[in-house]
Amino acid sequence: MKMWLFLAAAIVLEVTGSLALKAALDNPFFYAVVVAGFIGSFACLFKSLRNGMNLGVGYGIWGACGVALTAAMSRVIFGEPITLLMGIGMAVIIAGVLLIEFGSHMAQKPAHNDVVVTR
Repeated sequence: MKMWLFLAAAIVLEVTGSLALKAALDNPFFYAVVVAGFIGSFACLFKSLRNGMNLGVGYGIWGACGVALTAAMSRVIFGEPITLLMGIGMAVIIAGVLLIEFGSHMAQKPAHNDVVVTR
């Protein structure tokens, strides 16, 4: 459970850092938010991996959710457009994250016809 909290924090911090890039165009103060957001994001991603998250799952979810949330939040905060094609792309990202997550759970379970030998 702890690994998921760290991953969620990594995503939020990465999105914050990305959004602060746009805000820094008008106010240089936001460069500090950019740096803090990305450093914090990598630190939380590291902690997520350290707590047992698989790299493929953690990095995939982190990257995909970061892209989708940054696009959605830039619409809310900066009024940037989200076109139909972008919306479809965001839906595909969400589907991809779900497939990665479900696939990782399936990889951890032995198949029914696998022989498990215990001594």
